[in-house]
Amino acid sequence: MTELALQNHRRTVWHFIPGLALSAVITGAALWGGSIPAVAGAGFSALTLAILFGMVIGNTVYPQIWKSCDGGVLFAKQHLLRLGIILYGFRLTFAQIADVGVSGIVIDVLTLSSTFMIACFLGQKVFGLDRHTSWLIGAGSSICGAAAVLATEPVVKAEASKVTVAVATVVIFGTIAIFLYPAMYPLLAHWFSPETYGIYIGSTMHEVAQVVAAGHAITPEAENAAVIAKMLRVMMLAPFLIILAARVKQLSPSASGEKSKITIPWFAILFIVVAIFNSFHLLPQSVVNMLVMLDTILLAMAMAALGLTTHVSALKKAGAKPLLMALVLFVWLIVGGGAINLAIHALMA
Repeated sequence: MTELALQNHRRTVWHFIPGLALSAVITGAALWGGSIPAVAGAGFSALTLAILFGMVIGNTVYPQIWKSCDGGVLFAKQHLLRLGIILYGFRLTFAQIADVGVSGIVIDVLTLSSTFMIACFLGQKVFGLDRHTSWLIGAGSSICGAAAVLATEPVVKAEASKVTVAVATVVIFGTIAIFLYPAMYPLLAHWFSPETYGIYIGSTMHEVAQVVAAGHAITPEAENAAVIAKMLRVMMLAPFLIILAARVKQLSPSASGEKSKITIPWFAILFIVVAIFNSFHLLPQSVVNMLVMLDTILLAMAMAALGLTTHVSALKKAGAKPLLMALVLFVWLIVGGGAINLAIHALMA
């Protein structure tokens, strides 16, 4: 390598280091906060804390240092995010599908599809939101919370402020659900066993961490069923993204006026490949645990980068409409999702 090439290489590397280091520091703080029992018990994961901490710094210190950090922050928000979604497959195995049975699969499919379709209709027709905001909130509510919002962002190419609004709705209503679902169980115990109530929780709540917290507050049986049902929803993220990518291309005509070709999100395909590989249990559990931890770090760095580039003024500009739409979806998940659970269990008993 020539001296000039070496200097250019060093400049290129240095271009990313400050932003990545800042994202890593925020991630470290988020991981520490998420390990506090009281914080974890309230359902606040490292991902949620990372975006909150990132927003605080992004609206105070970051405007003074953004020029030196922009390259690394953008890299974390784009490339580390995609790698994090791929490694998310190590959290899953296809054996989990058998554990919830056909009824659990049908419940998850119906709940996911109905919630997202309602989000698309309400967002644009009733609340007058733009397509991207409606899709992001719908993805967060119908699939797996912040991770789904992050995975949807590169497919629809949404602005950072819209992503943060969608994540905020997940945090708000997911946190409410942590306390609401256990409180509802005594009132619904006549219709639900602990196991079926766990499936109800897993098929309708936003975040994995929130599902664990709510299920744990009921019984171990409910917690196990809730986590399995939730993981099945997470598996549906990849086909959801592929279908959404096709829809995005349908709505984006090429310069010649013809519909452009469908671009399949490669990270969604690799997510499925990793999940299939993990289903064969070829790696020691200790290695899988390390990969899951690495995945959490990568996703948290992406969330931190997202928070750094989100301005409070943009959130204020979004107004109350996104929150109201998310509230309607939350009510649908509780009422409509509950009805779907009861109907499917009755039909397939």
